[in-house]
Amino acid sequence: MKFKILLCIDAVFIFSTVSAQVKNYTTKYDQYFRKYSKHYFGAGFNWCWFKAQAIAESDLRENVESWACAKGIMQLLPTTFAELVEKHSDLQNNIYDPRWNIAAGIKYDRMLWNKWCADRPFEDRLNFTFGSYNAGFGTILRAQQVCSKKGLNENHWQSNYIVAPEVPGWRHEETLEYIKRIRDFFNVVTPQ
Repeated sequence: MKFKILLCIDAVFIFSTVSAQVKNYTTKYDQYFRKYSKHYFGAGFNWCWFKAQAIAESDLRENVESWACAKGIMQLLPTTFAELVEKHSDLQNNIYDPRWNIAAGIKYDRMLWNKWCADRPFEDRLNFTFGSYNAGFGTILRAQQVCSKKGLNENHWQSNYIVAPEVPGWRHEETLEYIKRIRDFFNVVTPQ
């Protein structure tokens, strides 16, 4: 009898853990994800990638600040946000305003996307973009250099994934988990 009760408790715990992962996320910022995804990436790009990224970054909390001082829904560093605002007159200077934080985050994604323009599959280009957003562009370039030294195709994310533990200064577990979480959240927030 005790064994059956423990199994039921375990099943309830597992179910509640899975349910928490597929919770309904607010739609109040969707207009901004749609608008700035279309503005910076074009009409054919699925805006849900950026909502999933924002969930991975901040759980869609607008006033959150990380240990590294990244701020807002898209967790932008103040220096990055200021540079984006300075270079792009269509952005306004309020890092905590959800609209401008989302716009700046997606614009930054676009800048990174443009840097990863080598011939590679769409999914790999996304991984390079999100990996750079999390770890920094230079870090991912170092990973490519390690790939190249090992004779791996540095333009495929899987190669960079393989060499990640060997890249100096890269907290690779964080970045690899970040990309996985974005993909998981994308599957949750994308309308079926």
